[in-house]
Amino acid sequence: MAIRPLAAKLKTRCSILVVPSGGGRHRQFEVSPRLLLSWAGVFVLLLGAAFFVFSGGTDRMQARQLAAKNQAMAEELAGIRQQVASLEGAVEGLSEQNAQARALAGLESIDAEVLQAGVGGPGTSTPRSHPLWGLDSLYSKDAFATSFDLRALERRVRLLGSSLTEAADSLSRHRDWLESFPSILPARGYISSGFSASRMHPVHHQPLPHEGMDISAAAGSPIVATAKGEVTFTGFRNGYGLTVLIEHGFGYETLYGHASQILVRRGQEVERGEVIALVGRTGITTAPHVHYEVRQNGRPIDPHRFVIDVIP
Repeated sequence: MAIRPLAAKLKTRCSILVVPSGGGRHRQFEVSPRLLLSWAGVFVLLLGAAFFVFSGGTDRMQARQLAAKNQAMAEELAGIRQQVASLEGAVEGLSEQNAQARALAGLESIDAEVLQAGVGGPGTSTPRSHPLWGLDSLYSKDAFATSFDLRALERRVRLLGSSLTEAADSLSRHRDWLESFPSILPARGYISSGFSASRMHPVHHQPLPHEGMDISAAAGSPIVATAKGEVTFTGFRNGYGLTVLIEHGFGYETLYGHASQILVRRGQEVERGEVIALVGRTGITTAPHVHYEVRQNGRPIDPHRFVIDVIP
């Protein structure tokens, strides 16, 4: 009973009226319900296909973008690894320079294991702790290894920097000590009397200590400082005549006696080889010469122990 009304409805034809918006003659089309249903089915199929195609295309586009990002990240990581390798070579060169500097400064070399500045033990991070682990374990391992190498290089550079500073400070102190070391004779001439705990005094004619050396030279010959330092006394001193005292640091002090003229003033800074006075015979003496003494922490020491070379 239900089929016959439906069949009757399907046999009914539908009219489509087309009326132009600007006026004019209208048109009327008759279409069967079967054709309308067919068009509706085709439209639904086309709509579904379009949705499928476009939704799949978006996914593929996102996949291509993700692949491009991964490729860019891989290339960036490879570039960083190359830079790390270059830095490792530079640090090795710095390590060799550090070893040479420590040797020149008289310091012990750094132990090879200490120089590696490694880390380890409980609490040390692993590739799984890297933020990339949940996204890509391979990239996570590479990124972790690169980051680990960079941190190791940073620790080595800090260690080498501290070591080089120590060596530089030591070299500076050593240089200052060498410059303050009274290592030359104060005048051209010949040594007429040496350091002695007791010698027959040429004027007093009795055994007396001689706490320096006498260098005979022509009157007016230059007397030079035997090391850099500060002039602490100029003037007449009993027995020594016109005298110059120089404080060199590190406990060293030198005395130059019997001068005919003093050419420096108290508080003046002088360098090794700088002329400070002229040879004379002031004080208790029998002939022109310079009496030269070296004291270390106030104690007289044989100047011969300090002389490396004569002045040019």
